[in-house]
Amino acid sequence: MKQRGFTIIEVVIVITIAAFLLAAVMPSVGTWLRNSRLRTAAESISVGLQQARAEAVRRNQPVSFYLVSDTDALSMSDSCALSSTSSGWVVALASPAGRCATDRDAFVALRTPGSTANALSVASNATTVTFNGYGQITNATPINCIKLSNSGDTSARKLNIAVNAGGQVRMCDPAVSDTNDPRVCQGTCN
Repeated sequence: MKQRGFTIIEVVIVITIAAFLLAAVMPSVGTWLRNSRLRTAAESISVGLQQARAEAVRRNQPVSFYLVSDTDALSMSDSCALSSTSSGWVVALASPAGRCATDRDAFVALRTPGSTANALSVASNATTVTFNGYGQITNATPINCIKLSNSGDTSARKLNIAVNAGGQVRMCDPAVSDTNDPRVCQGTCN
């Protein structure tokens, strides 16, 4: 009677080949995860800016987008402060500094920095942008560029979010130099 199954040599060969394939793929999976985290943070900030603008038009009154940091990465607390280096944000009618948990119901929208924010580097030229009832920027020193990158990884992808004086929000890639490419950064955010 003939036995069915695999020999130990066949199993070792398959495991060895699988290990080589896994070792070849792992670096690209790590890069993909870092880029995905960066893209998610950039999209979140972009959505927050667009939401602030839409809410200002809907209410026909000034509404602001604030970049905020918090000591609690999982939920907003009253220790939040305006920060030009955080991916957390609040859309509100008045500054949320020091009252992110207390006045949470009064805010139009908010996003906590979350645990992924620790892996990101966020740099902005300001902490606030205020939109009027026409969707235009009204504050004197508004956010006009937010630069996001993966902390400690200089070779990784970077993304910028540009806000022009008319209130339009646009995500761009600073690595793109072709002026015909829609991902190219222009103006103050390149």
